[in-house]
Amino acid sequence: MGLTIAQKIIKDHMISGEMTVGSDIGLKIDQTLTQDATGTMAYLEFEAMGVPRVKTEKSVAYIDHNTLQTGFENADDHRFIQSVAKKHGIWYSRPGNGICHQVHLERFGIPGKTLIGSDSHTPTGGGIGMLAMGAGGLDVAVAMGGGPYYISMPKMLRVNLTGKLKPWVSAKDIILKVLQILSVKGGVGKIVEYAGEGVKTLTVPERATITNMGAELGATTSIFPSDEITRAFLKAQGREKDWVELSSDPDAVYDEEITVNLSELEPLAACPHSPDNVKSLSDIGPIKVDQVCIGSCTNSSYLDLMRVASILKGKTVHPDVSLSIAPGSKQVYNMLAKNGALADIIAAGARILECACGPCIGMGQSPNSAGVSLRTFNRNFEGRSGTADGQIYLVSPETAAVSAIAGVLTDPRTLGEAVSIEMPESFLINDNMVSAPEEEKKMDTVEILRGPNIKEFPVSDPLPETISAKALLKVGDNITTDHIMPAGAKILPFRSNIPYLSNFCFSVCDTEFPARCKEYGPSVIVGGQNYGQGSSREHAALVPLYLGVKAVLVKSFARIHCANLANAGILPLVFKNEADYDAIDQMDDLELPDIRKSIEAGGEVIVRDLTKGIDIQAEAILSQRQREMVLAGGLLNYTREQNG
Repeated sequence: MGLTIAQKIIKDHMISGEMTVGSDIGLKIDQTLTQDATGTMAYLEFEAMGVPRVKTEKSVAYIDHNTLQTGFENADDHRFIQSVAKKHGIWYSRPGNGICHQVHLERFGIPGKTLIGSDSHTPTGGGIGMLAMGAGGLDVAVAMGGGPYYISMPKMLRVNLTGKLKPWVSAKDIILKVLQILSVKGGVGKIVEYAGEGVKTLTVPERATITNMGAELGATTSIFPSDEITRAFLKAQGREKDWVELSSDPDAVYDEEITVNLSELEPLAACPHSPDNVKSLSDIGPIKVDQVCIGSCTNSSYLDLMRVASILKGKTVHPDVSLSIAPGSKQVYNMLAKNGALADIIAAGARILECACGPCIGMGQSPNSAGVSLRTFNRNFEGRSGTADGQIYLVSPETAAVSAIAGVLTDPRTLGEAVSIEMPESFLINDNMVSAPEEEKKMDTVEILRGPNIKEFPVSDPLPETISAKALLKVGDNITTDHIMPAGAKILPFRSNIPYLSNFCFSVCDTEFPARCKEYGPSVIVGGQNYGQGSSREHAALVPLYLGVKAVLVKSFARIHCANLANAGILPLVFKNEADYDAIDQMDDLELPDIRKSIEAGGEVIVRDLTKGIDIQAEAILSQRQREMVLAGGLLNYTREQNG
């Protein structure tokens, strides 16, 4: 029996386990990346491990999230990350060099290699045939120290692409269609592999758009073949030597398959407030638009912005629309400036932002009250934009640009013949904004620069014999990490300060939750389906840990968040009978009797609702390794124990 692309990479990197679906496997990690919103914590964790030098082939620290400096906090974090990177063997991408996933694709990604990053959109690397996965910061720290990265062996889902995109239909429409078919939880426990004749019609930036938003499917990762199109991209980046051919075997077996006919696709949009709430533009109609934002790690490539420039050339942005554009990298920005496309964009009235995540994470450009904002981004969760009642639609760059001119949501096909934009034979190569680490023999001369906002991360105690706690919060389905630990310009600067950050935990759902935690002490959170979807931010586990959360009891979990809870020493529990969700009310007194013995034995967990006088059966979503980890009080404690 043949192997899929992902299975081939897994087989080549597997340190422990077997390639049996659902089993725990440990993978050797070739590359890591961090960004500054999660990086500070990841590097504090790396320091705590006591490993003097990273052991990966390439680790890169990017500054792309917290670039808006309204106080000292972000600047201090950047200095800290820069000094840690210089000392411990990590490459450092300076502010202004671009968004981590765009830059890594351009300059560092290698087909067939493994990559984990402390950002959920790390699967962007699958666009060039990497096994690239988002992970919690602690997992990244362990990988930098030479430890394996553990996942549950995923199922393989094949997406057959047939036909060819019609003019004005884009890669964004492909992934929106996949989201419409599968939903935001349809990829959980799966690797999505793209195949078929349609693959040959897609450039690397288009493939990367699709793999980037595979995170919204809940997938472990997404991946394309590494073929001649991949080779041409790497050659244009001056990196042809990094190319290897990768494809699935003809007799590879997949657990699921779906087919998307590219020829039948039309422009789509994800409507508020979920990436899978997808409708055709014709079904939505010409709604008035207040704001348009183009950029993010999903759609900020040279190809994307050249198409935008061709639409805007000679036009003027509608007077009722604010249009902002953020190039994905310095490379893209510089090339647009040199070929005149940037001048066309500026002349049309667009506001040019720096090469950073910006509005995608709520760092600036919040829309007006109840404003309609079209964005080429990957998420439109409620409140993520920074405006609580903002109406956020996810669209292609083509749809965004045309609508910015018209002032209403507009199908780009109304423009007639599309301008053909070709991939360049060579990109502008200038890596002067990437700093190499200090050589190992001089690393002890580097001083680590710590600002007053950088606080220690919370550490859990070993699991007690019994847990007594209140159900201090009950939430519904599809709770995102933005619900648990919001982003945005007001909060992101404090990602290095867990005590302060805790004041905003679940503020989107219940502003009183932090106060209740401080009043009542140990607690359990009760939730519905797909709890913890979205970002890989481990702060969504570390902050609840700081607030005294001992367990999270839900109908089902998103992959990364479930792992982050276990890493933090918080018990991830699921109802054996989902109907029992209705039996527990917020503020009920709960008890987990003999919980340590239950976890040690790997058996059923009893959640005793003392208020109702009932016992509820639950299951701990933990591998054997994770059970040992939770018993020790989290991954850091466990790693210390393993290292003696």
